[in-house]
Amino acid sequence: MDRPPSNPVTVARGAEHDPDAALSIHDLTVAYDRRPVLWDVDLDVPAGCLAAIVGPNGSGKSTLIKACLNLLPRVSGDVRVFGASGRSSRRRVAYVPQRETVDWDFPVSAHDVVAMGTYGRLGWLRPVGKAQKRAAMRALDRVGLADYAGRQISQLSGGQQQRVFLARALVQEADLYLMDEPFASVDAATEQAIVEVLRALRNDGATLVVVHHDLQTVAEYFEHLILLNMRVVASGPMEATLTAENLRATYGGRLTLLEQAATALGRLSRDR
Repeated sequence: MDRPPSNPVTVARGAEHDPDAALSIHDLTVAYDRRPVLWDVDLDVPAGCLAAIVGPNGSGKSTLIKACLNLLPRVSGDVRVFGASGRSSRRRVAYVPQRETVDWDFPVSAHDVVAMGTYGRLGWLRPVGKAQKRAAMRALDRVGLADYAGRQISQLSGGQQQRVFLARALVQEADLYLMDEPFASVDAATEQAIVEVLRALRNDGATLVVVHHDLQTVAEYFEHLILLNMRVVASGPMEATLTAENLRATYGGRLTLLEQAATALGRLSRDR
């Protein structure tokens, strides 16, 4: 297996993990065809925070989310959710995939998609009952789509489809939410609606780990930052982690990205 180049700003490894962390990743390596996509990822995400995973294209952000959910095989490593691993912790986790990975031509309504989120607690062999249907309607209302409950998902706009998948996660009443680019290709109104839902979940005690692509808004939307490029470059509170040095180590000398980083740093400084 090819070994990726060393990173001069990678966080110190070998430290004790926080037993109270919502998500704790221990020495995780994932490879495709013997080529590493993630290498020795080691980090903790504290409970009750809004955390962003940020990095360049191909840095392994989506792979990290999927590996945490056991949707991809791991070469090595361990993932713990609130100190537990395996199926005992899986029910405490909700997942919002990238919209582009979903077959939106499947003939099902928005309400049906959201109700699917109740299967984990209900069990696959039990029918969705009145309580689950009401919960699905409440989740749709929370994302502003109650009036679209009976609409076929193929008839919804991209932003509306994204909100449906967010509602499906909400109805699971999870403690940890893993979201893969929920802001991608949505309009400004949908983006703000999603931000409001994420903050409400955090205020209710949930932990959210979100793959994010916009450096200009990361400091505004999130309070914890994971900078990733095959391995963890830096991870921690936004103020300490969103630095020019860490961004250069993550993205290299890409001019447009560094310009976005300067804007993000400027916003962070003004908010302090």
